[in-house]
Amino acid sequence: MATGRISLKNSADVAGLRKAAGVVERALAAAAALVRPGTATIELDRAAEAVIRDAGGRPAFKGYQMGGDTDPFPGSLCISVNDVVVHGFPSAYELQEGDVVSVDCGVELEGYFGDFAYTFPVGEVSEAAQRLLDTTRQSLYLGIEQAVAGKRVGDIGHAVQSFCEGRGYGVVRDLVGHGVGRRLHEPPNVPNLGRRGVGKKLKAGLTICIEPMVNGGTGDVTVDPDGWTVRTADGAPSAHFEHMVLVEKGRAEILSSYALIEAALAEARGEPLASPAASG
Repeated sequence: MATGRISLKNSADVAGLRKAAGVVERALAAAAALVRPGTATIELDRAAEAVIRDAGGRPAFKGYQMGGDTDPFPGSLCISVNDVVVHGFPSAYELQEGDVVSVDCGVELEGYFGDFAYTFPVGEVSEAAQRLLDTTRQSLYLGIEQAVAGKRVGDIGHAVQSFCEGRGYGVVRDLVGHGVGRRLHEPPNVPNLGRRGVGKKLKAGLTICIEPMVNGGTGDVTVDPDGWTVRTADGAPSAHFEHMVLVEKGRAEILSSYALIEAALAEARGEPLASPAASG
């Protein structure tokens, strides 16, 4: 969880964050192009890291210290397959038809951090898995609608929680979104559950990562002995979507984009690209 003073951003800060987000988008697009049965998840990591370094950035997750006795994170991406909620290690595991894989990427570029995530279906997935992905993504945008100056953090969490639980899913309580700026994790914490009108007041210039983590079963999770890998307690699949958001008066502005990611997916599948309005 992020601690310290909340930092409001000026136009130069926002430009820096948007630029870092652009590198994350390109890195995730490089990974998206490889998401198919038979691809080892380490290959996604290598492709993304090459994009990040070619852009003059630094993989923000690689070598990240959790604290305590936990080893530094080994990858440039968090790659979380099926029942892994977040913080999965890139590995020799080969993606299988029907898997769902959440890919989270962080970049430091010129002193600013970009950080967002996308969950991919691998090949043809079950109707239940697709519904989980669709619900999680929809809840992200419902949360973003609440990221307006004058509202509170609880309004964001309530929007995510009420939508997902109303569809029978479990919202992860042990993990939260966060502020983002010149640090990867800044205050305030942004839970995916809450009550309307409760929590830190949102002010114009605040930049946050809203990131619903939603399970096909309960919201309970466990952590592997490696100290990083978070799994659903009941073995159900999980999905994770994340955007970087600027709080403004009367509206929320999304600083990150899925457009290149979804273009890469469409090209890999030989499908026409959805209109820009359908992507965020």
